[in-house]
Amino acid sequence: MCAHVLVADDDRRQAEVVRRYLEADGHEAVVVHDGRQALEQARRLRPDLLVLDVMMPELDGLHVCRTLRAESEVLVLMLTARTGEDDLLLGLELGADDYLTKPYSPRELMARVRTLLRRARRPVEETGRERRVGRVTLDPGTRRVTVDGEPIECTRGEFAILAAMCEQPDRVFSRAQLLHHTRGIDRSSTERTIDVHVMNLRRKIETDPQRPVQLLTVYGVGYRLTAGGA
Repeated sequence: MCAHVLVADDDRRQAEVVRRYLEADGHEAVVVHDGRQALEQARRLRPDLLVLDVMMPELDGLHVCRTLRAESEVLVLMLTARTGEDDLLLGLELGADDYLTKPYSPRELMARVRTLLRRARRPVEETGRERRVGRVTLDPGTRRVTVDGEPIECTRGEFAILAAMCEQPDRVFSRAQLLHHTRGIDRSSTERTIDVHVMNLRRKIETDPQRPVQLLTVYGVGYRLTAGGA
C-alpha cells in the first residue's frame, strides 16, 4: 500500500525520523518545515496523506488544515504539543482525520498512518444502496449526504459515524463503537473526539442543534440516530 505522504514539521530532526519510517514502510515522503510550504506543496503534489504539525512558522497547522479542508479531501494526521483538550479537538473540528500528541512513538505514528490509509481505500459499503433515516439520506457509494434533499458536507469522521448509524437506525452506539468506525482504533483516551463529531453533525442535520430530535444522546451509553418523527 504505497502512498504519497507530505510531512510538515519545523522540527527538522523529528521530520527526518518520520520520513525514514514512512519510506521504510514503502511510502514516498516529502518533507517541508513551515506552514506556507505545507500549503503550497499539498496543492502541488496532492498527497494521499499530510502529517501536519500544529506549531509551525509562517502559517500554523490549524490554518493549513482549515484551508486545505475547504479545497480537498486529503487525509490529515495532526501532530500537536498542546495538551489542553480544547486545543486537541479543535483540529478535528477543522477536519483533521486524527491527531497525535507530542512526544510520540514513531511506531504509534505509523500505526495511525496505516489505519487512515486502509480506511480511506476500503470501500465504504459492499452495496451502493441509499440509507434514509428521517430527514437524512446517505449514499455510501458516492459519499453524498442530504438533509431534506439539500446536500451537506461531512468530514470522513462525520461520514463514518453517520454511515454506521444509518445502517442500524435506533441502535444505541457507544463512543468506543463509533470510534472503531471512524478510525479502526479502539482507544478510550480518544473517545471524547466522538462528541466533537456528533456536535458538528448536529449543526448540519438538526433544525435546532441544541434540541436534537434525530441524533440523540443516550446518557451514560452513547448516541443513536432516529427518524425524529419525520
